Amino acid sequence: MTAPDTRTAPDGASALVLRHAPGAPQAAVLLLHGGRADGLTAPTWLNLPGRRMRPFASAALRAARPHPLLVAEVRYRHRGWNGPRGDAARDARRALDELRDLTAPDLPVVLVGHSMGGRAALRVAGDPRVAGVVALAPWCPAGEPVEQLEGRTLLVLHDERDRITEAGRSWTYLARARAAGAHGAGIVMPQGRHAMLRDAGAWHRLTGLGAAAALGLAALPEPLRAAADGPGDGRTTAAEVLAALDHPRPGRLGP
Repeated sequence: MTAPDTRTAPDGASALVLRHAPGAPQAAVLLLHGGRADGLTAPTWLNLPGRRMRPFASAALRAARPHPLLVAEVRYRHRGWNGPRGDAARDARRALDELRDLTAPDLPVVLVGHSMGGRAALRVAGDPRVAGVVALAPWCPAGEPVEQLEGRTLLVLHDERDRITEAGRSWTYLARARAAGAHGAGIVMPQGRHAMLRDAGAWHRLTGLGAAAALGLAALPEPLRAAADGPGDGRTTAAEVLAALDHPRPGRLGP
């Protein structure tokens, strides 16, 4: 029997992978892919969760045009969150530190995280350069902190048929974050479940638009702006948002 693979990425390895780096970026998007609850092995070379995030990078670049946007990914040392260690969040903080060393110190950043990566993005959103978070089917256990999101933009996308992470927990987290001072909205996605493969174009488009808007580089349609600003639960549907894109009314998701 082959011994279990317990290898991890070297501690000294960079936590930042640059995907698009213009000479003078106006803002940055940092992608955080999904993982596991527990796992000390390093992500594999193939790293399918990481590859799934690549179309979101392209969508953010399209939505931000003509503004120059830096796009990077967080490189995890371990595949799992690993309980109180919170390894993915630790690597996200390392990536933000490295990004700070590479760019202007006040360059605004939006974090785009899926599943475990969404949890990590939400955890580290208190970094002073983080303008907001786009959380895709995020893992939001009960009791997750929300105070760090005060003054930040938060956009949550979730399919309520997701069997890996619970949309209900995402909506509860969104409500708590809004009460703590986040400027947040949720989009109920009709398809895609956890992997976001069905109707992937809608996931990509709405994520790219949300990231660009949180950075002040694009406007969002009225249904999403109204959800963020209104007194309700902060939710709208993907159908309402996409329908409004053909007849937009200027508005930005953000304070």
